[in-house]
Amino acid sequence: MGANAIPEGANAAGIESRSVLPWSGAVSGANRERKAQAGMSTKRIIVIGAGLGGLSAAISLAQAGYAVEVFEKNRRIGGKLNVLQEGGYSFDLGPSILTLPHLFERLFERSGKRMRDYVSIRPLRPHWRNFFEDGTVVDLYPEPDRMAAEARKVGEDPEAVRRFLEYAGGLYDLVTAGYFEQGLDTAGEFRRFYGLGQFPKFDLFRTMHGGAKRYLKTRAMQDIFDYFIKYVGSSAYHAPAFMNCLPTIQFRHDLWYVDGGLYHLAIALGRLMEELGVAVHLDCEVTEIRKEAGRVAGVVTRDGGVHAADILVSNMEVVPAYERLLREDASFLRSLSRFEPACSGLVLELGLDCQYPQLAHHNFLFSGDQRRHFHTVFRKRELPPDPTLYLVAASRTDPTVAPAGCDCLKVLPHIPYIDDEHPLTREDYLEFKERVMDKLERMGLKALRRHVVFEHCWTPLDIREQYYSNRGAIYGVVCDRFKNLAFKAPKQSTKYPNLFFVGGSVNPGGGMPMVVLCGQNVARKIVAWDRC
Repeated sequence: MGANAIPEGANAAGIESRSVLPWSGAVSGANRERKAQAGMSTKRIIVIGAGLGGLSAAISLAQAGYAVEVFEKNRRIGGKLNVLQEGGYSFDLGPSILTLPHLFERLFERSGKRMRDYVSIRPLRPHWRNFFEDGTVVDLYPEPDRMAAEARKVGEDPEAVRRFLEYAGGLYDLVTAGYFEQGLDTAGEFRRFYGLGQFPKFDLFRTMHGGAKRYLKTRAMQDIFDYFIKYVGSSAYHAPAFMNCLPTIQFRHDLWYVDGGLYHLAIALGRLMEELGVAVHLDCEVTEIRKEAGRVAGVVTRDGGVHAADILVSNMEVVPAYERLLREDASFLRSLSRFEPACSGLVLELGLDCQYPQLAHHNFLFSGDQRRHFHTVFRKRELPPDPTLYLVAASRTDPTVAPAGCDCLKVLPHIPYIDDEHPLTREDYLEFKERVMDKLERMGLKALRRHVVFEHCWTPLDIREQYYSNRGAIYGVVCDRFKNLAFKAPKQSTKYPNLFFVGGSVNPGGGMPMVVLCGQNVARKIVAWDRC
């Protein structure tokens, strides 16, 4: 099987094809008249990019009665939710953790369908395993008694963990009520929803690390809960304290695996789009957004095609879209500087001829100095000498992703986004990869290099080329208390009223459930705006 192969049956779901599926893109006069008589919108919407945010928006808009077309640069849908298969090994090339599945379920329920009829998911135990340089190993469990036992391993008072999680739960409820579910974007919207009396509850005067340190006294537990910031590719020492809402996402709603690998989520959404009549153009890159009289009017594709639209939704990140597609001037682009990219990563896939039984499905191998790690990546913007590593061994749960008796490992250290003024070379990144391999072998994966039978590595340069992400960032916009208070760009363009954005560069930010929620909120915003 080739390195870019996808699961069997994907073509049938409209996932990978050069054809347009299934709607031709034309809205006939008769169709428009029927829609108008039924009280449905006759406006035509184009979605640029088939990442999860774009898919969620397209599905939600089709459910609202709009004619929707999706144009995707690459040959399969899913965006960063991607898959790599080679020699019997299957890797989640992008996201590898599913949380908040109820946000995905909404997309199916609004069409009268059940997500479980499209894709199978299961909870994981432990959530993940944490390895420290001194040999300490701590597992995370959502069950209080099991988590208490893990806390005692490192001398942490289980009551302190309980109180921290209670604090985190309060932040999660606060953030969810408005920022997430209402799709709030502007300061005015926040004031109107929350009122001034609610703002102290956000713990605005502390960093995420400072918020956790109030409760957790051991360095091990601080490091573990600080690294929940991995979900948004930022630093716990710079993100605001309300980002401590992140642990609640899995301690309350669990952590899940998609049977066969997470790309099956994309396959499921592809089937749903096909059933809804959403047109998907693959291998069809948008190279320009057309503008007329202060509005956007359509797109131009690489093959020279011109496609008119009444409304555009860009799943390309905000800064690259304004720069590459709208060709805005330097002064406008400078106005977006507060939306600094989140970090990038070195994405390393290793097919092994053996297994390392000490690994759980999800694992973290911590830096000996986590504060230094964050400072090096997010302030100095240098490759860290001792990175914290995220390591996935999906064969622990799903034996179909590797040959019998073998492991397929995905390793992801967070590293800086591309500095265009002082760029690192591919050789710099590959030298860093050897540092990562040294750490893996040092922390228990003995003789790892000798057991590698397949290797694949993506650097920030590859990530930028593949997805046109801003400077190779993985998670959209950084969460930084001092730069943007963790808020991203608004979902509706401030310059073109009929241009909307989805994905990690707009509120509520990065991560699979957040961009899926963003797509639903964008659709709701479009419907409300269209009716005005």
